[in-house]
Amino acid sequence: MAKIGIIGGSGLYQIEGLKNVKEVAIKTPFGDPSDKFVIGKLADTEVAFLPRHGKGHRISPSELNFRANIFGMKKLGVEQIISVTACGSLKEELKPLDFVIPDQFVDRTNKARQDSFFTGGIVAHVVFADPICKDLATALYSATRELGIKAHFGGTYLNMEGPAFSTRAESELYRKWGMDIIGMTNLAEAKLAREAEICYATLAAVTDFDCWHQTEEDVSIDMVIQNLQKNIENAKKILQLTIPRLDKPRTCECKDAMKFAVVTAKDMIPAKVKKDLSLIIGKYIK
Repeated sequence: MAKIGIIGGSGLYQIEGLKNVKEVAIKTPFGDPSDKFVIGKLADTEVAFLPRHGKGHRISPSELNFRANIFGMKKLGVEQIISVTACGSLKEELKPLDFVIPDQFVDRTNKARQDSFFTGGIVAHVVFADPICKDLATALYSATRELGIKAHFGGTYLNMEGPAFSTRAESELYRKWGMDIIGMTNLAEAKLAREAEICYATLAAVTDFDCWHQTEEDVSIDMVIQNLQKNIENAKKILQLTIPRLDKPRTCECKDAMKFAVVTAKDMIPAKVKKDLSLIIGKYIK
């Protein structure tokens, strides 16, 4: 059973010191995850890695099966997820090659994404005021400080739809709203992780200034990939230092997030839904 999950891009499972590496295919009631999970051991801690867009980056942000990805983590016994992601900066002080560990999200998707397990005859309202696990985020930030890697703690991640980047007008609007960084994937992951009672935190690698910055080149995929590759080594160092420290009992509220969230009468929940979600809410609806 892997207690720590990592969602990210190609190469991050090649963390120095990761041993006994194997690939595992996971089936879920919500379909197939993005790819096979890569399982390995770092020190004495079991880690599960999932390439968010699949190997070779084949799946668009708008087409990701977020529910299958997070449910797969839950099925593997994951209790904490670190999402390593590329992002654009909406503020001058958040520079390319910096890291940001945000603590809030704003949704600007078109709502086509499936970002809740609770549909089809069951309703649940999970508390999501603080969408990031503070304990996990703090552990990540502490590692960056010890390593001397420039990181910013806190801030708001605006989740846009994509796959196209922002227009200049959109980028300027988000700046006026006070947003800090922009990306295409992390909000749905965070929502589903909370419903699955999994701690979640984002380690965002700033790759560009979006397209608002008048003295910088407009964002392009070539720029994003080049800067993300430069940040991979630092991301690996942060993970390597953080992960062994997480192998301890959780004391945060994430672990009991669903305790009072289900509002549907137990005898009204369809049998299939009850079975599909037993991994998440079985202990609450016996």
